[in-house]
Amino acid sequence: MSTDQIIIFAVLGLALVLFVKGPVRYDVVAFGALMAATVAGVVPGDEAFAGFGHPAVITVAAVLIISRALQDSGVLDRVADVLLHWVHKPVTLIAALTAIGALLSAFMNNVGALALLMPLALRASREVEAQPSHVLMPLAFGTILGGLITQIGTPPNILVATYRARLGGEAFGMFDFTPVGVAVALAGVAFVVLIGWRLVPKDRRGRQSADEAFKIRDYVSELRIGEDCKLIGTELRELEAAGEGHIVVVGLIRGELRRYQNLRMERIADGDIIIVRADPSHLKKLVGKGGIDFVGREDFDPGDLRSDEVGVIEAVVQPGSRIEGRSTERLRMRRRFGVNLLAIAREGVPFRNRIDEVRFAAGDVLLLHGEIDALPDIVREMGCLPLAPRALKLASQRRAWLPVAIFAAALVLAALNVFPVQVAFGLAVVLLIVGQTITARAAYEAIDWPVIVLLGAMIPLGGALESTGGTQLIVDAVLMLAGEISPVVILVVVMVVTMTLSDIMNNAATVVVMAPIAATIAGQIGVNPDSFLMAVAIGGSCSFLTPIGHQNNVLVMGPGGYKFGDYWRVGLPLEVLIVLVATPLLLLVWPL
Repeated sequence: MSTDQIIIFAVLGLALVLFVKGPVRYDVVAFGALMAATVAGVVPGDEAFAGFGHPAVITVAAVLIISRALQDSGVLDRVADVLLHWVHKPVTLIAALTAIGALLSAFMNNVGALALLMPLALRASREVEAQPSHVLMPLAFGTILGGLITQIGTPPNILVATYRARLGGEAFGMFDFTPVGVAVALAGVAFVVLIGWRLVPKDRRGRQSADEAFKIRDYVSELRIGEDCKLIGTELRELEAAGEGHIVVVGLIRGELRRYQNLRMERIADGDIIIVRADPSHLKKLVGKGGIDFVGREDFDPGDLRSDEVGVIEAVVQPGSRIEGRSTERLRMRRRFGVNLLAIAREGVPFRNRIDEVRFAAGDVLLLHGEIDALPDIVREMGCLPLAPRALKLASQRRAWLPVAIFAAALVLAALNVFPVQVAFGLAVVLLIVGQTITARAAYEAIDWPVIVLLGAMIPLGGALESTGGTQLIVDAVLMLAGEISPVVILVVVMVVTMTLSDIMNNAATVVVMAPIAATIAGQIGVNPDSFLMAVAIGGSCSFLTPIGHQNNVLVMGPGGYKFGDYWRVGLPLEVLIVLVATPLLLLVWPL
């Protein structure tokens, strides 16, 4: 083994460990690995950043922007809402949502498809008296399965398609994935609809309404100011200071007047009722001081937090969010975003004390209080997804179908090979911005930059693994162990290994590493590399055993009230089914 091979194996091995352990964000890990490999000389300095201009990276960015434009148009909301209007039973609700999610994610980013449907799923589950935990995991799995159907459905497909071009042929086309992808998706959707949701533990109830889910009375209290209170005449920020930073004023009731904004400089008066979010221990200390009476949580009306201008919203923290790993205290959330954090829950269990010090994690559900009109934009700026249907903007309805038409035209151009997919979708992005269906700022915000950094960094590392001969070493070891095993068995092993890796680390990183290995194995045993590359695409897109394998799995964890171990109950039989369905179809459509 050469020095370069030792270096690239060490760099990639450490990166894979960090991907799994997760003490550092995956984009930082990938970029750090790229820098280490470049400094060590296994990635040439003039090629270190070539991955950021790779067609797969451009295509992923364009798909994210187009998905955002389709979401903002409101067309998909209306279509989904109409279809769900005819659903009246839990099983039919699960079937409708999972099927719609799979269809949407075949042509748009699957995180975007989930973000679009999750609020509708929560609302509809209450209407048909279904448990959200029975609905959300099938929906998440459906949106992942739908990505198998087209080239743009998921980053692994895009990466595999472009890697094929590096082998000397043409890149896989838009619908080359469809024959196998549709069959696998249909089988997977049928499983989660008929069987899968029944495997979720019955005590996972998930989110109800905000008032029921968090029991707002447990977090928010009312304090009445008496005439002998020493704080009369001082500003409300003094009351917060008396609570040592663990009391947040969220409202003021003074006679018929109710105020919820810009309160810190307001002076306290006799008879004021002050609505606060506070830890019980600090609230007890404050009430113990003269002139402040505790009205009592049992007498608190959650409606006191709402008016024509302000309200509450539930949101779930996305992986890679700007608030992930940070606390309200550290973020200075109210000053920075203009909202109050009323409550936070993780895996369906609310935090009861010192929530200002809790570090946000992907999948956490937050209850936020602020201006009604600003809350959706604030939630998006924080990197979260709202768990309530958004109001459609009437001003945009007349042009709502324009992004759909532009996207359809781009699909046709790419499918007919008039332009490469990255060019067709890049052109679509330009037309969407020029046509004012999405602003340039919103386009930049729509891009999942951690994913872009991950792809841009991992692609040169994958190339270094090949150029140093590391890929060949792995292949030689695999073939030595395989001996005289049938190529079909090796194909299944490649798919299963890829699937397993994608359950514990980012699926795009998995495919970058596995695609060259699979293609080299195929070349060594003298079979069609296309069938092996397609096996990698399927395996890389099927992450169902853990919540960390795919963003969509994490996003439903909090709202569904799932535990880490709940996923394999549904995911393991689903992955077995996928292997059983995909293998004969691969051999039929892409013969060895």
